[in-house]
Amino acid sequence: MLQTFFKTIGAAALLCFAASLGASAQTVDEIIAKNIQAHGGMEKLKSVQTIRTSGKYVSGSFRAAFVQENKRPGKVREENIIQGTAEVQAYDGKTGWEVSPFEGRKDAKLLSEDDLKSLIEDADIDGQLVDYKEKGHKAELVGHDPVEGTDCYKIKLTLKNGTVRYYYLDTDSYLELKIETQRMIRGAIQETEIYFGDYEEVNDIYFPFAYEGGEKGDPNRTKYTVDKIEINLPLDDGRFAMPAAPAKAAVKAAVKSGAVN
Repeated sequence: MLQTFFKTIGAAALLCFAASLGASAQTVDEIIAKNIQAHGGMEKLKSVQTIRTSGKYVSGSFRAAFVQENKRPGKVREENIIQGTAEVQAYDGKTGWEVSPFEGRKDAKLLSEDDLKSLIEDADIDGQLVDYKEKGHKAELVGHDPVEGTDCYKIKLTLKNGTVRYYYLDTDSYLELKIETQRMIRGAIQETEIYFGDYEEVNDIYFPFAYEGGEKGDPNRTKYTVDKIEINLPLDDGRFAMPAAPAKAAVKAAVKSGAVN
């Protein structure tokens, strides 16, 4: 009887070990594929040509609204709206620019290479994990790590531009719970983190409708709430292009009208 008991226990332990081994044997590509499927699948993601995300955020006592617009291929426009006035950063696939009215700058100016890094990453409408090899990124599975008590796969993604991202994917849902980013800015490593939650379905694709972030380890995170996500609405390319300076625009208008030869 004892022999039967120990055989049964041994068989159960072996099955548990095999199941554990099978789970841990997942490759980074298999896990990324499941993340893409959890968001709605590659076909759905690739069908998205434009996205407009609008909402609000709170940082301490400071409150503002935001709008982000994306358009294929590689265009993005981000607005922070404070008391009806918008700060704008945008990238049209070649040029990154900003308008900073609260710094006394009403005209658009070019962004520096360092300031442009995160904007170019935001311009990837699919996210960096999708087709990461074709984009020149490198991914590796570096193990498991919990996020606020939830077990996660931890994936290290080294982007083509040198930025390093750590993705924490829920082992049950395969959706992102956290992303840590290490980016070189003006000769120093800048580390940030974003926590994601409240995933909702829009046009059969799952998006986080709540997220919060800031410098890594800082408990005073900025909290974002998404009010609306619109997919495949018409967005003119001009919204992403750098506006001409007033003087240049006036000259162009004069030339076009024939007033200047």
